[in-house]
Amino acid sequence: MRHAAMLALLAAQQAAAQDHPTVAMLRVEVVGVAPQPGLGIDRDMLAYQVQSANAKTIRQAQAGNLGEFMARNLSGVNVNEISGSPFQNDVTFRGFRASAVLGAAQGMSVYLDGVRVNEPFGDVVNWDMLPEAAIGSVLLATGSNPLYGLNTLGGALALTTKSGHSALGFDAELSFGNNGQRRFDVTYGTKLDQHWHALLASTAFDDAGWRDHSAGRLGNLFFKLGHARGVTDWSVSVLAGNSRLRGNGLLPSARWTDDGLRDGLYEDNRRAAYTFPDETRNRLGQLIFNLRHKLGADAQLSATAYGRSSRRDTVNGDANDDFGEYVARCCRDRATAGCGDVPAHTAVFNTTSTRQRSAGAALHWSAASAHHQLGAGVTVDRNRVSFAQFAQGASFSAERAVLADANALREPASSVVGAARLFGLYASDTWTVRAGTHLSVSARFNHARVGNTLSNDNGPQPAEAFSYRKLNPAIGIAHEVGAGATAFASIGQGNRVPTVIELGCADPAQPCRLPAGLQSDPFLEQVVSRTVEAGLRWRSDAASLSLSLYRTGNTNDILFLSAGTRQHGYFKNFERTRHQGLDFAASGQFGRFDARLSYNYLQAVFDADGLLFTGARNVSVTRGTRLAGLPRHTFKLGLNWKAGTAWTVGADGQAISSLVTQGNEDGLFADATPEAAAKKADWSIRGFALLNLRASYRLGPHWELFARVNNVTGRRYETYGAVATDLFPNGRQLDGPIDAAPARFVAPGAPRAVVAGIRASF
Repeated sequence: MRHAAMLALLAAQQAAAQDHPTVAMLRVEVVGVAPQPGLGIDRDMLAYQVQSANAKTIRQAQAGNLGEFMARNLSGVNVNEISGSPFQNDVTFRGFRASAVLGAAQGMSVYLDGVRVNEPFGDVVNWDMLPEAAIGSVLLATGSNPLYGLNTLGGALALTTKSGHSALGFDAELSFGNNGQRRFDVTYGTKLDQHWHALLASTAFDDAGWRDHSAGRLGNLFFKLGHARGVTDWSVSVLAGNSRLRGNGLLPSARWTDDGLRDGLYEDNRRAAYTFPDETRNRLGQLIFNLRHKLGADAQLSATAYGRSSRRDTVNGDANDDFGEYVARCCRDRATAGCGDVPAHTAVFNTTSTRQRSAGAALHWSAASAHHQLGAGVTVDRNRVSFAQFAQGASFSAERAVLADANALREPASSVVGAARLFGLYASDTWTVRAGTHLSVSARFNHARVGNTLSNDNGPQPAEAFSYRKLNPAIGIAHEVGAGATAFASIGQGNRVPTVIELGCADPAQPCRLPAGLQSDPFLEQVVSRTVEAGLRWRSDAASLSLSLYRTGNTNDILFLSAGTRQHGYFKNFERTRHQGLDFAASGQFGRFDARLSYNYLQAVFDADGLLFTGARNVSVTRGTRLAGLPRHTFKLGLNWKAGTAWTVGADGQAISSLVTQGNEDGLFADATPEAAAKKADWSIRGFALLNLRASYRLGPHWELFARVNNVTGRRYETYGAVATDLFPNGRQLDGPIDAAPARFVAPGAPRAVVAGIRASF
């Protein structure tokens, strides 16, 4: 009787599927609508786009790190190699940055288990301090979404770690690559008993670097302990990380001389370092507590508390400003005679020390009813920053290494002690107006107070503090048009407040040297961003497609502008910038094959007239002038083929259009003088296409071999460009006529690389 009843039920389900084939194909995918844990919402009810990936997808992609995975697999994401280290990349989404480079115009918020990890000093993101072996899911939300808090101008990235409950067993991966690259990842999750679970994860990375003097290493350890009983579950996690990374930055390429355009050091040797050392050492300790308590079948209360302590120490060698002025005098005469005496110190040896402490808590309530998905919460954060910079006279070796003069004093250049208090209060409602139509409204009030005390050549300065307040609303609608398709539209607003370093380096009369040299703290306005987005998405169990149009306008964008001397500059509000474009993505599974493709069009421009001090010159921009370093067209393609029971083969490709070079936004490479007309040159970075291959072979149920080849064709390409004066043409020291001139400095792209390894799972 029981068997007959089961057969009857199965037959009824099959008949229903035949009567309603479209409904049977659809699946419900629940995603979060805020960084803090909550009940979540059906993805089809969202009035904006999100992209997600789980640990299995990330592992199968065989990317070198998280930034590389996002650049190859997430629509709208690009990476440039401006620092020269694979774990210090400049990640952009729709032209907004989440960068490890101090001074970059940050525009994305990044969260780990509900805690924002943009550092207090400059809103930078230390990608090397993320526990990649422990990451269980990635969620990328678009637009100026107020629910994700400060710095969500163009999007938000939410990372969630695994637990002993979700990732049972042992998983380890060991890989080796050329240029001395080695990486080891290990994860172990276990249930201690009916209620307790634990997870331990660690990553160790060592790399000799494909460029000269670019060796680096990092290590981190992540531990999570959790407990679930009845309607309450909680977890506490500890993260410790340590890295020592060397990035050589940009190399001089083409330059103009009296004899015309000439090649530079990059064309002679793209593995070279212009000047060195350039080393960053990061250390991090972090504690996060998360709690969830069910208030009933359709309501939940979540709480998060955290403490973070980070330390960054840098060593940087560069040309002395006096030496730069000496070379400029010599260039006018094209000879060393009559230029005056060579400065006693041609170089400067800079060291910095940054200490950051932050703590905070968040409370989030979510509930669902027949027609409403409600959410509300409050966040409180505090941070404290101390920074000091020291400079020591130095000279260059024959290889352009900066050697400190043992007899020169190590003098303090500047220092700052700052603190910030941040408060946020938000609420949201997704209202099902009728079947298939969902209206979303949300708002967040942000209050921030940022203060600092500076010390410079004039001694300690008076303490100052600034307060910022903003109410950010959002509204959107999603409508199911049928056959698995949903149309959506939304308008949202976000804001970003200036950080300690930006307030402390905002006076053009007293420029500072990054990474810091703070001199004064004039007031800076907060950045306000507004995004309008509309589109269509469709999905079934085997395929998906999405298309969206968006426009994001920034008011009072904060840019770092050069003060006309090497490495010196200041932060300043720019009236308006604009990012607008189109995102298209599609994916599908066809038997043993699955494929994905995406195309992104981005128009990132200045939306007002203004004067920039950038690189080695002044740049006049007008409304519509393109922002530097951002491609207009990006195309991505990925393929996977399950060749047999053991073999899997894959490939992915990227095609990226040309980039505007910083300092060449107006099409000039040098300022016009009364004696000479404007010097025109198109110094844009050429577009490029890359092909990457990967394969894996299962030796059995527990062992797997894998290999990948990046940049299969060995394509020579660049990912960023800036105009500056090349003090060492073709890497040569000053030993004859001076032919230093404005040059296009470029970030060399990595050459062909082969990585192979083994994975064990038990």
